[in-house]
Amino acid sequence: MPTKDMITSADLADLRRSALGTANPLGVAADLADAVEQGRLAEPNDAGDALTLAAEIAEVRARLDAALRYADRAVAAYPSGDDARAGFARALRARILFRSGGREDEAMAELTALRPLLTEQPDAPAYVSAALDAGGRSATAEEWLSEAADTLLGQRATAAGGPAETASVTAGAAVEVGPPESPGVLFFLLQQRHRVRRNLNMPHDRTDDLADRLENQLLRRAQQQTGEPDLVFFPRPEFDRLLADQPALTETYGPDWDAHRARLEKELVRLAGTGRAGLHVLRGSVDGLTGHAGRQNGDPAEPQVRAGYARELEARPAWIPWPPERNDACWCGSGLKYKKCCLPRSRS
Repeated sequence: MPTKDMITSADLADLRRSALGTANPLGVAADLADAVEQGRLAEPNDAGDALTLAAEIAEVRARLDAALRYADRAVAAYPSGDDARAGFARALRARILFRSGGREDEAMAELTALRPLLTEQPDAPAYVSAALDAGGRSATAEEWLSEAADTLLGQRATAAGGPAETASVTAGAAVEVGPPESPGVLFFLLQQRHRVRRNLNMPHDRTDDLADRLENQLLRRAQQQTGEPDLVFFPRPEFDRLLADQPALTETYGPDWDAHRARLEKELVRLAGTGRAGLHVLRGSVDGLTGHAGRQNGDPAEPQVRAGYARELEARPAWIPWPPERNDACWCGSGLKYKKCCLPRSRS
């Protein structure tokens, strides 16, 4: 990277995306460190971020001595150890210590000090568990993440008036994920725990179920903001009644039951293609939708009312899992095998 008189925050963001693809990544790292030393940062508060990026580049290029020097400087550059950005730099330092060999105790001491952040900062579960994994301690990561999840769920259960030992049930039933741009600490904690357990080939447990539900809930909220379809399914008698009572919903749910099922199957296939797991449809009813609309003083044709009804269904356990096996009964309840019923609808 050519030396610049000043390096801006935007420059740092660009370098984070492109530095490893340059002809001399280690030169980029060295220039970032020099920029901090020479006062060439447009925003002095970017010093820790610039040095952290330099440490990441050097670590990827297996220059661990340089990476550790940059990481030490990055940690010292943040105004406080409580700074949210400092946590990542400290975890990176621990990761480098693990890779350096013979310094495992130092690495674990650093990560143990960061452990309380698992219940406080949304990024902490990812960077702490990544550092532990680098040291061959994925099982420890699962233990820490599980204990942190139990702590947060226990707090929610207590707030809801239930015993802490039933946290994943009591709190899980009432947990609401935050908006797509800020889902909340618990969401990221549960998702990272879920990933670590999956990588360890551990069996799916009730807290994993909650992680799946919250992920689907978040996706649904994002869909509501972008106008993407929900996954509410109306069995044949309910669908016919729905369109008879609410003909304005033809455009939303389909002009007939075949189109309704095809719409859902195509959306499920699309979501599966993005890597989503734990997919399911939500069994709806006319009485349920109109009842929800009445409680909200709204109309079933209003998008916000339908979105609220989908959230209400999401909080219940009566989902229809998807996909079934090819030779199993189709999810739509037609009585036909999946391969003869809704599976081909995604291709039509």
